[in-house]
Amino acid sequence: MVRSCTEGWCARFVERHQSALNFALLIALYILYLLIGAGIFSAIELPYEHQLRQDLKAARQDFLSNNTCVSDAHLEELLARALEASNYGVSVLGNDTDRNWDFVSSLFFTSTVLTTTGYGHSVPLSDEGKAFCIFYSLFGIPVTLFFLSVVVQRLMVLVTRHPVSYFHHRWAMSKSKLATIHATCFAIVMALLLLIIPAWIFTSVEKDWNFLESLYFCFISLTTIGLGDYVPGETHSKEAIAHPQLYRLAITAYLLLGLVCVLVVLETCCELPQMRRLRRRFYEENVRELDSETTNIIERDHMSDQLTDPMDHVIDHLPVIPSVSEQAASLRQDNKSTPYTPASGSSFSGKLR
Repeated sequence: MVRSCTEGWCARFVERHQSALNFALLIALYILYLLIGAGIFSAIELPYEHQLRQDLKAARQDFLSNNTCVSDAHLEELLARALEASNYGVSVLGNDTDRNWDFVSSLFFTSTVLTTTGYGHSVPLSDEGKAFCIFYSLFGIPVTLFFLSVVVQRLMVLVTRHPVSYFHHRWAMSKSKLATIHATCFAIVMALLLLIIPAWIFTSVEKDWNFLESLYFCFISLTTIGLGDYVPGETHSKEAIAHPQLYRLAITAYLLLGLVCVLVVLETCCELPQMRRLRRRFYEENVRELDSETTNIIERDHMSDQLTDPMDHVIDHLPVIPSVSEQAASLRQDNKSTPYTPASGSSFSGKLR
């Protein structure tokens, strides 16, 4: 008896707090995903870091042994200054500081700041520049997010909603299935245009990059991760670039347009009926969830509420014709016998004689 009551209480509790439990499970799975990723990265990268430290120590000792006139303290000071300058985008290797803050390079910097990519290869050197960067980003980032949302919504109508609606009416195909096919094909085409082809171009232009490194840069940049370990035009082969400023301008345009396209792909995937139903599981709702069939009916009615046939208004004003069974039941109740009249609204002619 107690066991059945407990089971019933647990069932009612789970049913009442289903969305909250799903949300808690989602948080737990996300934390687990973070921990798994940290463990995998640590297992992969820690040996390489250890080996690199050993190589640097060996190179430093070899340099000091071959150059006895240089003390360890002076070398330490030189390396510290070089690393500090490198953090500000100034390198002692091929030191071309005039390229960091010319107009095109500054334009590239502002695009990475406003899109929150932030490679970190160039940072403001002065206090005035740091203060202006705060003020500029404070207003620029919300404006950029608003601008991107407007652009994405307009593009969604052209590349997603209209094509899906057109083929839905033309082929009489399920809108859910059609949206899934469209999202898959669209994602493949965008991956080819934004990742594969640009990676091949960067492999040809950046002599120090292989295809994996170029693909890595494209993905890290378009997803606004922006680690900054690979920046076009900042490698040792930059002297081979014939028009560096035009090259940097083209990269800026690629990053901005690519970010818009990535957002359109993500929005297309988020609007899939399957994704909507999945998100609904984690919402706190006061009403009972509708099943998928009812949801599809409501969506179809909402999409077609402005496409109502004008004849519907005429039909609403036509007289209602009662069925034979209804008339027979009425006659039996009144103990009357009246001939069948097909038109509604007409009164009975009289009693049978």
